[in-house]
Amino acid sequence: MAKRLSNENSIADILKEIIQTNNLEKGLNQISVADAWKNLMGNGVNNYTKDVILKGSTLYVQLTSSVLREELSYGKQKIISMINDELGSEIVKDVVLR
Repeated sequence: MAKRLSNENSIADILKEIIQTNNLEKGLNQISVADAWKNLMGNGVNNYTKDVILKGSTLYVQLTSSVLREELSYGKQKIISMINDELGSEIVKDVVLR
C-alpha cells in the first residue's frame, strides 16, 4: 500500500513519489534524452537523425548519413558528457551510432 502524503508536501515531492511508485523513470528518461539530443545537436545533425532510443544506460542513435555517423563517432565521450550535463544526472554511459 502506498504511503499517504500530507497536504503540506510540495508538488515536486508528490510527483517524485508518483513517478517512483508507478515505475515511470525509464519512460521519462527516454523522453528527456531525446529532447536533450535535439537541443544539443542542433538542426544540422537533427536533419540526419532518424531515431533516438535509450535502452538501459546506452543511447542508440540512428542516422541517415554515414559521413555524419563517422564524424560523431570521434566525439562519443563528449556527446555522453554533454547529454548527462544537460540532464543533470549520469543517465547515458555509452552511445551507439547506427
